Amino acid sequence: MSGPRPAVRLIGRLRRWYRRAGDLGAAYYNAPYRAAIARARRDEEDLFMLMVFSETLGIPNPATWYTLELQPLLLDRFHDWHKRMGMPHSPLDHFRCC
Repeated sequence: MSGPRPAVRLIGRLRRWYRRAGDLGAAYYNAPYRAAIARARRDEEDLFMLMVFSETLGIPNPATWYTLELQPLLLDRFHDWHKRMGMPHSPLDHFRCC
């Protein structure tokens, strides 16, 4: 009964090695694009924040009713966003974060 055990261990080790090699290959392939992907993600998040807080900033937004309930969830990220957008202080009168 000790015959299949070494084979099972070997298969398990090969699977782990293959998974690790796949992860390393994906990291090597994605490395040159990591900065571009991060920049695109940040731009997308900035646009989303603008959509959520646009009515508060005085920009008409047809989806205000749907984005209003997201504002409390995004208030903790609001400070970083308005700094990144070049606003030295919070543009909202009722919300001071700086």
